[in-house]
Amino acid sequence: MTKVGTKLTHMNTLNNQVHLIGRLGQEPKLTKFDNGNAVCRFSLATHEFYKDKKGERQQRTDWHTVVAWGKMAEVMSDLLQKGKQVVVSGKLENRQYEDKNGNNRYTTEVVASDFLLVGPRESAEAAVAEENLPF
Repeated sequence: MTKVGTKLTHMNTLNNQVHLIGRLGQEPKLTKFDNGNAVCRFSLATHEFYKDKKGERQQRTDWHTVVAWGKMAEVMSDLLQKGKQVVVSGKLENRQYEDKNGNNRYTTEVVASDFLLVGPRESAEAAVAEENLPF
């Protein structure tokens, strides 16, 4: 195989991958099904900062729907909370559904395959209280 062929093979593994760093906009919602499977769903806000034509700093916020299945769903539901910063890795998935009025709707979701909590594991007050223990 040529070097170019090897690069193309590796590039194919990069198809449909997304990595987002943001904050949870709501508490994760865990739904368990009769077959034992579980799904966790939450919104994630990502922020982009830029300067406008006047040179003033602006912020743009985008909202993403994140979905996780199985054990990943249960772990995310246990560890994530509204406002927490998290890195989510996964793939984009488009789907169509019918709303209550019979209209076709389309949505794009991030189907999570991995995540990483960012920031302190506990509040600063708890850390200070632990440091002041007498032993």
